[in-house]
Amino acid sequence: MRIYNIMYMVTQADVIKTVSYDQEEIIKNILTLYCPDGVIEVDPTFSKENFYKNLPKPKYVYDINPQSTEVIQSDCRHLPHENESVTSIMFDPPFIVGMPAKNVDSSSIIANRFSRCFDIKDLWQLYHDALLEFYRILKPNGILIFKTQDTVSSAKQYLSHVEIINYAVTLGFYPKDVFVLVAKNRIIGATHHKQQHARKYHSYFIIFVKQASPVKYFGASKQ
Repeated sequence: MRIYNIMYMVTQADVIKTVSYDQEEIIKNILTLYCPDGVIEVDPTFSKENFYKNLPKPKYVYDINPQSTEVIQSDCRHLPHENESVTSIMFDPPFIVGMPAKNVDSSSIIANRFSRCFDIKDLWQLYHDALLEFYRILKPNGILIFKTQDTVSSAKQYLSHVEIINYAVTLGFYPKDVFVLVAKNRIIGATHHKQQHARKYHSYFIIFVKQASPVKYFGASKQ
């Protein structure tokens, strides 16, 4: 009796990768890996549904300044959900600070939606407060997808993704995965004369699970 070993070839196209130039591809891959029902339950910073043009919309959509009638007015730090009642959250907060400024158009969506972020302290406080709220409403093993980008403010480099991960771990989140969205082009401002830091052509989608982290990080233990 002859036994045959059958090997299945997996191509590069079949593999879910950490890096992409396509935001929609990243979100689809996140849904495939971490959201078995194929949909996000809550988006507290929905804006104009840029994430969901070709994807199912979340069940609950909020914004502090709704851009359409289907969006419920609510602050991401105070959401109308019971404790441990949500399975998944998509969070797309601002990356930049210094709004509103005198040279910022008052019609700017970011300036209007996140007018409290005057400096990096305000920005990181927003992240901390939102993480606390998400931990409250997520069920055990619930998924948080946190989009972020590092920032430069007052000629200082702020690694926001490090601050977010460290704080999330202290709350009891496990940073299970990270996807990197790469931009092909970026607009260079007219005032960009002397470069002190590398121009950022990437942002992150950090996948958190509400569970104790199996990886022990130095100085980041659950409170």
